[in-house]
Amino acid sequence: MDEHKADRRVRKLTTKSQFLALLFAQLAGAVSLREIEAGLASQKTRLYHVGGRTIARATLADANAKRPAALFAALFSRMAETASRRTRRHMRDSVRLIDATRIKVSSLCGGWADMIGGKQAIKVHVAYDPLADAPVDAAITGQKTNDILPARDATILFGVTYVFDLAYYDFGWWAKIDQCGARFVTRLKANTPLRLNNETRFRKPRRNREGIIADAIGHLPERLASCRKNPFQDPVRVVTIQLSTGKILRLVTNDLDAPAEEIADLYKQRWQIELFFKWIKQNLKIRHFLGRSENAVRIQIFVALIAHILLRLGQSRQQAVRQPLAFARLVRLNIMERRSLTTLKSPPERPSSDPRQLALPLPFG
Repeated sequence: MDEHKADRRVRKLTTKSQFLALLFAQLAGAVSLREIEAGLASQKTRLYHVGGRTIARATLADANAKRPAALFAALFSRMAETASRRTRRHMRDSVRLIDATRIKVSSLCGGWADMIGGKQAIKVHVAYDPLADAPVDAAITGQKTNDILPARDATILFGVTYVFDLAYYDFGWWAKIDQCGARFVTRLKANTPLRLNNETRFRKPRRNREGIIADAIGHLPERLASCRKNPFQDPVRVVTIQLSTGKILRLVTNDLDAPAEEIADLYKQRWQIELFFKWIKQNLKIRHFLGRSENAVRIQIFVALIAHILLRLGQSRQQAVRQPLAFARLVRLNIMERRSLTTLKSPPERPSSDPRQLALPLPFG
C-alpha cells in the first residue's frame, strides 16, 4: 500500500475500508452503491471485527474513481500466488490455462472502452490454475487488443505447462516458453506443415479410447514469410486426436517424451477456464459496474477475482459443502455472521466474540 501511496492525504475512507466494502458487494451480491451503503450500515456493529466501517456511497464512488487500481491488481497477484502455492506440490505438476473473455461495459463509460459492432467492451486476460481452481494472473485491456500481447509480457515460470488455443499462435512466444524451461500445449493450424527428416520419428497412426490418431516429431516451417525466419527452430511434437464429435485436431508441444495421452488430456483441460469465465460472470458482479471510469471498472474486476480466490480458499477448509455455487450461496447468506466455515450448513449457534470465526480468510492482517 505504501508503494502506491493510496492512502496519502486520505481523511475518511482508507483503502482497506474501500476494499472491504467492494468485497462485501461481491460476496453479498450488492448491485449498486446505494445497496452497499445500506448493507454496511445495517451491519455497523459487526464491521469492527474486520476493520471495516460504514461508507457513504458518494465517498465510495470518489475512491473508486481516484484510488489507484494498480494496488488492487497487486493484492490480487499476492492472493493468487497464495492460492496456487497451497495446491501445488511441484512445479512440474503446475498447469496454466491461458485465455481471455470479453466483458461489456455501458456506453456511458465514454471513449476509454473500445467499440466493436456498436458495443463497448473490455477484455480480461487470465492465466488459470486448474488445480487450485483460481486465476493466478490477470490483465485488462481494450477488446481490440490481440490476446498474444499481454501473454508476451507475462513471466514464464520454469517447469510450468502452458495450455492455450489458436489465439496465441506465435512461434516467437512458443520459443520463449521453450527457452525458459517450460512446456506448452496448443493447437496447430491445419495449413501449417510439419517437416519430417531423418532425425525425426513418426509414430504409427493408431486409434484407441483416447482418440489418438498420430504422433510425430519434426520441425515447424523454417520461414514464416519470404523475408522472415521462424524463431522456433527446435523440434516439436504433433499429436493428432479425434474428438467424440468426429473433429480432428493437431496438438503441438515442445514435450517430446510424455505419453500422447497426457498431451491430449492437458489440452482437454482448456474447458475449465471457460467454466471459470462462465462462473464469475454468473455469480460475481462484473457485468454491472459501480462506476463509469476505467479505474473504477478495473478495481471492481480485480476485487471480483480476489473474491473468487477467497471463496475457493474458504471452500477448501471445509468438507460439508462440495459444490462451489452452493458454498458461495451459503457465504452470501452468512457473510456478516461470525461462524466457522464448517458450520455453514448447520443452524446458527450463539454468536462468538472470536474474530477468527469469520466466514472467509481475509487478505488483510
